[in-house]
This record gives sequence, structure tokens and C-alpha cells, in this order.
Amino acid sequence: MFLAALLFSLVIVIVIDMDKGEISAILFDLDNTLVDTAGAGQLALNKVCELLRSKLKDANTSDICKRFAHKLREEQFDPAAGKTIDDVRINHWHEALQKAQSVDPGRALASDCYYTWKDTRLQALALSPEVFALLQELKRSCKLLLLTNGDAQTQREKLEAMRCEELFSAVVVGGEHAEQKPAVSIFTHCFELLGVKPRDCIMVGDSLDTDIQGGYDAGVRATVWINKSRDGLPENSVTPDYTIPSVLDLPNVLAKLK
Repeated sequence: MFLAALLFSLVIVIVIDMDKGEISAILFDLDNTLVDTAGAGQLALNKVCELLRSKLKDANTSDICKRFAHKLREEQFDPAAGKTIDDVRINHWHEALQKAQSVDPGRALASDCYYTWKDTRLQALALSPEVFALLQELKRSCKLLLLTNGDAQTQREKLEAMRCEELFSAVVVGGEHAEQKPAVSIFTHCFELLGVKPRDCIMVGDSLDTDIQGGYDAGVRATVWINKSRDGLPENSVTPDYTIPSVLDLPNVLAKLK
């Protein structure tokens, strides 16, 4: 009886292990996961402050830039409304300038601010040599897919500036689909593109609300949270399977999943 029970347990373990199999695909978020978008954005705001100091006398340039950054964080862009993302963000700068200056500085200055910010940020976006090398190495054994939320134009411009699409089997931009992360539908689309099952994949990203929650809901093998600040989990948050301070620590997670 004991031997039969032991053999039954071994069969269960083997079946479970075979069901899991090897990790064959990794889904990566882009912004602040693979590339320091926040750092590039701050550099761009500093550049706009320099521009404003040359254009406006006694202006609180820092306040103007903070107002724009706040509008950017709260942005709700609907391409069906008939405006481009460039139009919307020029308007962010226009409103920030109006509120800070108490007068209308004109849209020409708002446009200058926007394109200075945009061009500077794009120029600063680049994969570090270490991240580039990591992706090249991972590509040898796994399918890599880039899954990024955001407006289609903005995210495609980032990818073009970074010249990194060759590292991925597929790139999925949320703004080009009916739903973005954390919706299960966009994850299902990714699995279908790669020809894999959810349990064959892991999701790596810096957002608990979109990357980790989305991966969990979609049934991936494991979720990996990039927590650069090393803060604790917020109350009532989804719990990632693994937490690392940098994507460069991902090989340690993959070794545990083998």
C-alpha cells in the first residue's frame, strides 16, 4: 500500500512537471522596464526649462514644467476625437503656460516647448549595452515579445528611435488594439502571435496594475515585477511571483523556474 501511494505521488509530480515544461516566451513591458523613460522625460523637462528661461522674463519655469508633467500623467487620449497626440500635448503646454503666467503666451511657444520636450526625450531613449546584451542572450533560447501600453504614434516613435525591434519576435502596442494591459484579450493576442500557451510564458514589467495584474489574469507561468525603488507592495495589490530591482536580474529568476 505504501509503495503504491509513493508511486502515485511520483506520477503526479512528473505529470505536473511535464505540464509546466520550459519557459519558451518572455513578454516584456517597455517603459521603465527595459528603458529609463522616466529619466529621459526628466532630462527633456530640464531642456524645456532652459528654453523658457530664454523666452520668458521672471517666469517660474519649474512650475510650468510640473504642470505639464501632471497633465501628462492624467492624460486620456482618444484618437477617435480627431486630434493627434502632438495636438493634445501642445495643448498641455499651452494650458500650463497660461496658468503659470496668467496670460496667454500663444501657441507658438507651447509648440516650441512640446517639440523640445519630445525630441529631447526620444534622443535620450536607448537600451543600455547591458540590457541589449541580455536580450540578445535570452533570444537564443526564448521568444521575446514587447508588449507596451500607450498611444500608437508615441510608442512607435520610441521604438524607431531605439532601433530595438529586431530583438523581438513580435511587438504589440496597446494603442493599436481595442484593449490594453491589463486586459486578458491583448495577452491572448500575444500568445497567439508567438504560438505559445500562457503557462509557457512569463510577464516582466514595472507596473503592478497593468503588467503584473494582466499577466496574472492571463494565466502566465510567472510574473516578474521590476521594483527599482524597492518599495513594499501597496495594500490590496496583486502579488508578483518575483520582484527584482532591475531587468538585469532576470536570469536569476529564470534559473529558479527551470
